Amino acid sequence: MHKVMDKFEKLRDMETFTEAMFNRIFEFQQQLHPAWNAELPFDERIKNMPLHYLVFSAADRDPKLFAPTVAPYYPLHKEMQKIAWYARRVAQQPLVCDIHCGNGFIGSLLAREGVKVIGVRDPEARPNQIADFYDRDCHEIRNAEFASIDFPFDVAFSSWMPSGVNLTPEIVRRAPKLIVYIHTDHVNEETGAAQTGTPEAFTRLPARYKLIDAWSVTRPADMFYAIWPDLSRSMEETRHVKIYADEPWHELAYSAPAEDSAGYDWEQELEIINLALEAQSLLRARGHRL
Repeated sequence: MHKVMDKFEKLRDMETFTEAMFNRIFEFQQQLHPAWNAELPFDERIKNMPLHYLVFSAADRDPKLFAPTVAPYYPLHKEMQKIAWYARRVAQQPLVCDIHCGNGFIGSLLAREGVKVIGVRDPEARPNQIADFYDRDCHEIRNAEFASIDFPFDVAFSSWMPSGVNLTPEIVRRAPKLIVYIHTDHVNEETGAAQTGTPEAFTRLPARYKLIDAWSVTRPADMFYAIWPDLSRSMEETRHVKIYADEPWHELAYSAPAEDSAGYDWEQELEIINLALEAQSLLRARGHRL
């Protein structure tokens, strides 16, 4: 019993946490948060980034004109560390091609783990509502179709391949040492189209490419609404990370760092939300009506 109570100790100050979280949400919605200012350093722009806006877009976003305000999912620091670890094992100074980089937000987080990243942004793609959100110290963006780029790279980083598109044949043609996919199996209920890529894009690779690592991250349903009914509902969504290696690197096996990752600022909110959802589930299992 004491171990269970200790686990939920952080929930004792939910009132203070809630007030601070709502203030961050309001600040972002009013475009007062540094994330909106492309002139500021990336460090400042991601500081106190609200998790809410890595799940939802801003209320004033026109989805016909703009992709997600910041990014289509919330990345975790441990994931970026892990992907960068693999990249550094296939080249001394690995170059990562961020194939559909959007505003550069996800690719910049990867670049900050010690790898060089060049993002490729299709001029015909819908821009993010925050059009440029990248770390100019370690991430570069080139406006071009992926098929037209002329630089060699060690790692293909395909984060959220556009719906209905299979870029894997073009990626494989470039013979990268590693191919990293971040995608979801979620299907649009209205159109039946895959939210990312096509099913075969992430599984049907030539035999020379071996799946050497994979993991999934599930975003709980109603992760905000279940705790704060004034906030929006959301469906459960699972995203997958798959890392494929070319033949010389089939035996690579990840070695985790001795110290745990501190995590990004939004992961502090995620921890509290997950604890609160777990506490709710435990109380319901014990017969409490919430």
